[in-house]
Formats: sequence, structure tokens, C-alpha cells
Amino acid sequence: MITNFDELFEQLRSKPKKRLAAAWGVDDHTISAVGLAVKEGIVEGILVGDEKMILEVCAKENIDPKLFTIIPNDNELKSIAQAVEMVKTGKADILMKGLCSTDKYMRAILDKEKGLLPPKAILSHVCVIQNPNYPKLLCLADIAVIPAPDLKQKIAIVKYAVNTSKALGVETPKVAMIAATEQMLAGMPACVEAAMIAKMGDRGQIPGCLIDGPLALDVALSPEAVAIKKLNSCVAGDADCLVFPNIESANVFYKTNSQLANGVRLAAMVTGASAPCVLSSRADSIDTKLNSIALAALTAK
Repeated sequence: MITNFDELFEQLRSKPKKRLAAAWGVDDHTISAVGLAVKEGIVEGILVGDEKMILEVCAKENIDPKLFTIIPNDNELKSIAQAVEMVKTGKADILMKGLCSTDKYMRAILDKEKGLLPPKAILSHVCVIQNPNYPKLLCLADIAVIPAPDLKQKIAIVKYAVNTSKALGVETPKVAMIAATEQMLAGMPACVEAAMIAKMGDRGQIPGCLIDGPLALDVALSPEAVAIKKLNSCVAGDADCLVFPNIESANVFYKTNSQLANGVRLAAMVTGASAPCVLSSRADSIDTKLNSIALAALTAK
């Protein structure tokens, strides 16, 4: 089982390199992260965008442009579409968002004719967090794509989180359906849907994992909290995956870790498309973008 990002990089070095296409990859963070991933030996880097801007960044950051295959395209929207087409046609294995906005990036992925969305698929967003206060990597969803997931979407989100956890070597991921309380309160929709999904897990309708919910965040992660509250659960205190009831709670948890917790490392990607799509904020660190590339490379076919 992979327990930190260093182990993830070590495993990837022994595997064939995946090809990454960065859509409008013209900014210093994207170019630096892709350059580091190339140097780490985990991907082949393709930058799609304005060649002049790319070369200026390379000169400023002292990065050898020969590390990359540069596909010149001085139009932002067309460069995004071109990167998506490369993935769709098998010329690249991973898509990555560069300086473009999330809206433009997602619109290209969702394009019915030219995008990467399989029929009837549900796109979601899975993050992996390495926090020194927790003994293993945590998968969480959905912080960036589905604002208020319904029951069907939550089931899809659970499956994506489980698949990501399994890619990290967890044989039977433990999924905590997060709510404000571990009590079954009928007046709280998050509790009701968490209990429904947990029961589906019990009956084998969501195979390959253990699911419990509703669980408050403290009992999902802390064995001490579980003992104090005398909670009997196959997941509580040892969760591998956290599935949140809505985008606000998931996003706040993610950004609290990134802004207020020392030593935290993060990765994030869009799941449900025909290939993994790296989606990190333009404000995310180079390390987060590098880790996201590694996570996508691990899950790419």
C-alpha cells in the first residue's frame, strides 16, 4: 500500500511513462510542475499553447525547453480543444489544466462531440491528502465538480474514491460518508443518504469496499473519538475515503488542510472521463500540481 507521495513517485519510476498534454500550458507553475514530472521520470510532457510564452517562462525559470514537446497554438480555447483531442485520439494519456480557467477546461472535456465524457458518465473530482497527523493517504470527494450531488451522483462519487484508493494499493477501502453527526437524524438529508449508501454497501450493491455513514469527521478519522463515543463501526477511526455531502463541506476541508495544516501534501484530478484529467487551482503550489500529475499517471490506462 502506498502511504505517501514519495512512495507513489518511486512506484511510477518503475512503470512505462504516460504522456501528458497540458492545455494552455503557458504559466510558470504548470511548466515547472510538468518539468519536474519529466525529470522524475514519470511522464512525457507535452505543452500545448503559445510557444513564445512557453519559451519566455522556460528562460525565466531556467527550465530546459527540450524537456517538453511543444505544440504551438496561440489561441487559448483552440489550445484546450487541441489538448483534449490529443487525449481523445490516443496521442496523450493524461490531460492537465494550465493557465486556463476551470470553466473553459471543463467545457472542453464535456463537449459531446469532441470531449472526453463517455455516454451517461458522471464526472467527479477526487483529491488525495497526505497529512502528517493521519497514518495513511486519504481520498476525498467531491471538492470541485458536483455542487449538490443527488443519491445517484453520490454513489458514483463513492466508486471513484474507492477506485482511486485501490490504485494506491488499498485492497478494501473504508469509506466514510461524512455528515454533521454520526447519529441517524431523519431531518438531515446528508444523514439519510449516507445511511442508504452504507446499507447498499452492506448488501454488496457497491462492491469492493466497506462503507459506513453517517459519520461525523472526528469519528471517521480518530480512534480516540470512536472510543469516547462508543461507536461500533467497521470504518470509523480508520477511513481511507471521505465522501462529503456537498461541494462546500468538501472544499472547505481541502482548503483548510492546504492553508492551515503544516506538512500537508495534496493531489487532485477529475474522474469519470475517458482519461484522468488533472484539475488543480491556478493558486495551487507546484508540489500539488506535481503530485496531481503523479496521481493521474498512476490511474491512467
